[in-house]
Amino acid sequence: MNDGTDYTPSIDDNLLNLTDKDLLNLYEASGIAKCEITIQELDEDADLDISLILEIHRTAFGELYSWAGKWRTIDVQVGKLSPPHPSQVPALMYQYADHVNYRLKRVAKKDEVAELLAYLHHRFVWIHPFNNGNGRTARLLLNAAAMLKGFEPIQLYHREGEARVKYIEALRKGDEGDISALTALILNELTPF
Repeated sequence: MNDGTDYTPSIDDNLLNLTDKDLLNLYEASGIAKCEITIQELDEDADLDISLILEIHRTAFGELYSWAGKWRTIDVQVGKLSPPHPSQVPALMYQYADHVNYRLKRVAKKDEVAELLAYLHHRFVWIHPFNNGNGRTARLLLNAAAMLKGFEPIQLYHREGEARVKYIEALRKGDEGDISALTALILNELTPF
């Protein structure tokens, strides 16, 4: 499915000079798995602060890419979305982390948590703070926040099929200022521990 949402670096763009796409995907999956362990080990009063965000991205992609754990310094186009200029990324991310942590400490009901997770995910993807890996990092942060609020990790993203179509449509509605579809997708998958 080519919906204009994918950015895949060329296979020459990695530190290990891997040329096999399947092997590259395996290394990326290994990095994501390491992050999932890190998230499961977070203290229950942990903040989703800048250092954690950078650590998650660096852990996920640092073995392969020089840009891992570093703010984006280039302009990017993501489908129809034009994320903010790179010079705005650090300030936007500090505001984002402050806002998410403020709300994280105040929401309690399942529907409030779902709305916060939708905001957390969409806003991160909209800022697009890294060269690549933004969707994966956003989903890792979403699951970290869900777990901090007493919920199981959720499977928000699917690479193909109707679930992916609904996810992409929900993100696009979020680009128009309406995160209700994304909130509904998340609410449907939120399960208490």
